[in-house]
Amino acid sequence: MADLNAMYDEATALKEEGDLEAAVAKLKEILAEDEGFVLAHTALAVHLQKLGHNEEALAHAKKVVELEPNDPFSHAQLSVIAQRCGQIEAAEDALARSNTMGQGGGCGSGGCGSH
Repeated sequence: MADLNAMYDEATALKEEGDLEAAVAKLKEILAEDEGFVLAHTALAVHLQKLGHNEEALAHAKKVVELEPNDPFSHAQLSVIAQRCGQIEAAEDALARSNTMGQGGGCGSGGCGSH
């Protein structure tokens, strides 16, 4: 099995060089090895949206939520991607879920010392 973290670093370097298409290809290689590599799905959601591949971007953002259902950031990212893809209702729903989770004990949404 390939070193997935090294491959992710390569994808990040490609993105920083401005080659989003190559970064996307590298991230997809990671997912071919490990469908559950959350960072690859997270990055793909962002990069694909920037490239105008909205449906595919949304699919990866939704996969992040599926893999990390209790992480408020996963829902927040889905909200941002959905909004940028013009799906306002889905964006609002994901943001509401993120905000609700943040109230459970994290510092987001007044969770620190506001009880």
